[in-house]
Formats: sequence, structure tokens, C-alpha cells
Amino acid sequence: MKVAKRMELIPPYLFAELDKKKAAAIEKGVDVINLGVGDPDHPTPENIVEVMKKSVGDPSTHNYPPYEGTVDFRKAVAEYYQKRFKVELNYKTEVVSLIGSKEGLAHVHLAFLDPGDIALVPDPAYPVYKIATYFAGGEPYTMPLLAENNFLPDYEKIPASVADRAKLLFINYPNNPTGAIADHAFFEKTLHFAKKHDILICHDLAYSEMAYDNYKAPSFLEIAGAKEHCIEFNSLSKTYNMTGWRIGMAVGNEYAVQALGRLKNNIDSGVFKAVQNAAIEALLGPQDNIEKMNLIYEKRRDIITAGLNKLGWSLEPVKATFYIWIPVPKGYSSAEFSALLLEKAGIIVPPGNGYGEYGEGYFRIALTASEERLRTAISRMEENNIRFQ
Repeated sequence: MKVAKRMELIPPYLFAELDKKKAAAIEKGVDVINLGVGDPDHPTPENIVEVMKKSVGDPSTHNYPPYEGTVDFRKAVAEYYQKRFKVELNYKTEVVSLIGSKEGLAHVHLAFLDPGDIALVPDPAYPVYKIATYFAGGEPYTMPLLAENNFLPDYEKIPASVADRAKLLFINYPNNPTGAIADHAFFEKTLHFAKKHDILICHDLAYSEMAYDNYKAPSFLEIAGAKEHCIEFNSLSKTYNMTGWRIGMAVGNEYAVQALGRLKNNIDSGVFKAVQNAAIEALLGPQDNIEKMNLIYEKRRDIITAGLNKLGWSLEPVKATFYIWIPVPKGYSSAEFSALLLEKAGIIVPPGNGYGEYGEGYFRIALTASEERLRTAISRMEENNIRFQ
């Protein structure tokens, strides 16, 4: 048998490969410090778990859910957006539930791209933006995210002939993998570009609540007129330590939300109603765990930033996400340095080129290990003379 040609365009998923390397190292007896996948290491808050427990025992949750999400869940999303971002959403037409935001980000390509259409994709970036473009038969066009431009795309460098063929534009702020942030001025510039070329902006807002030093991330939908050209993808995964629960939402432009919902009607059967009930509790219940987790991540950020700076790096503390994007020492490729960290220090980090061509020269650390383990990682690097030179 032979797989479809589209599969030949797709490399092995980065984090699946990291899992294999982790398993192989552990089998050899290595005490692995995994700083790879962005998966919170603290449990889901108890109030959310308790609602889930109760809902699982309720027979009314055991049948098929509404494809677009329960009315109560969509109302909760609209209420959350109004409270958090001062954005008004019509829960009937401008909100759809997702089986995690990754699922929605992948499927929006199928809803809007015909073969040969272009998706404008940042690089480095979450791999799904580019991979799903191939799945839909589209052509990804790379928007480099460069340090000298604060890891923001430069729309002036996109040829008009490309922009006019583009149907989707992906952005993600706060950003994975770079930790970069964007302000209203950048969003306004993005909206102007999208209007000029009739492009749907797909904003991935999965990290909005992971913020430090009094920074507060905006929604793209805060921009006047944004709903005309933007669908925003949000998730409960990182905000509420719910990565395994698989629930998120797409909101914004009614036409785009409804198109995505119509596609999903024919692909999946929605999110388990008990999970939606738990998500309502997350969105509308106590929010104190967010601040608690941010204090934890902020301390971890400071340990890694200070530790690496003592080893020769010159890093500024990130304002958001739980990622640190770090240049590799001279003389190493991203893959070579990632391999060195595992071989010499038992530390797993993803190489920057796993996020795209312009990720070469970097590696990413996820702040998903305890302070003790992070200090141990820095100590191992120092003991093995792994420095930035």
C-alpha cells in the first residue's frame, strides 16, 4: 500500500519525535529533564474537576452534543470575552466549540482553501499552520519572524501578487515559540493589510493569560472593525491546565465561524457535554489559579533567564507564554545543539528548525519543570561547559 502524496510533504511531528528521544534516553538510564512540550505540570483546578465529576454522572451528558457546542458553553464564551476583552460576541452565530484550538486551526484550512490558494504562514511557528495548508492542497507562503523586527511579520515584504492570491493569514500573539508579544498598532496594521487583499486573519490566542510583569495580552477582536476579517482561536488548555481535556473555541467573523462549524459538522460530533460543563466553570468560575500559575512560571522564567545569562547568553525576560526562545552557540546548528544538551546534560529541548526554516539558530525551553529541575538543568550545562560563546 502507499500513502497519499500529501503525506510525503509532511515531516514527522516534532513533539512525537521528542517523545521517542526521551524514551530512548530513559531506557539507557538517563535522568532526563524534559523542557520540550508545552504541557502544564500542575493539575487542572479542583473546582473544574468537581464539575466534570458531577457532569459525567449526569445521563443528560451522555448523548451527542450539539455540533456547534451547547448553548450554555457558547454563552459562557461570549460572557468571558466581554469580561476579559470587552469584546461583544453573538453566541448564536459568532462562537463555535472546538476539540482544542489545534483542531480548529487545522480545519479552517479545509473550509477556506482551494488547491493552489495561498496561506500566509509565520516562520518560526506552531507547525500546524503550514502542515494543514498542505492537507488542504494550498500553498504556504512564509512570513519570516526575525529578532530585528521583534518577531513580527513584515507585510511590506509580501509581494502584491502573493497577497492577492492569499485567503488566510496566520498570526499568534503571545507567540509560540518565540514568546513575542504584539500591540494594537500591529493588529491595526494587520487588519489594514487583510482588508486591502481580502484575507481572513486567523489569530491563535492560546497563550493570552500567561503573562508577566503586569503585561495583559489583547484579543485581535478588540480592534475596531476586526470582525470583518478575523476569526480568533482560543483554548482552555494552557490557561486552565486542561491540555488533555481537548476543548477550545473559535470566535469572531460570523461567516468564517459558520463555515468552520459547517465543515466540522461533517467531520466530528462535537465535544462531550460534560467537558463543556467543566469549561463553563473554568471560564466563569474563580480565576485565581491563573495568577497562581503565572507566579510559578515567572519564577521559573527568572531562573532560566538568569542561569543562561551567567553562561554567556544575553536574554531579556519574556513578557508572556511559558516559552523562552534562545540562540544556539556559534558553531552549532539547532539540531546539533539540541542533541548536545541531551547527550551531555540529559536535557530535552526542541531545535528551532522544527518550527520552520527561520527557527534555525535557536532552541526553545518550556517552563514546565519545577524550579529544582530547572536549576539542575543549568548546573548540568555549567558542569559540562555548555555555554554561549
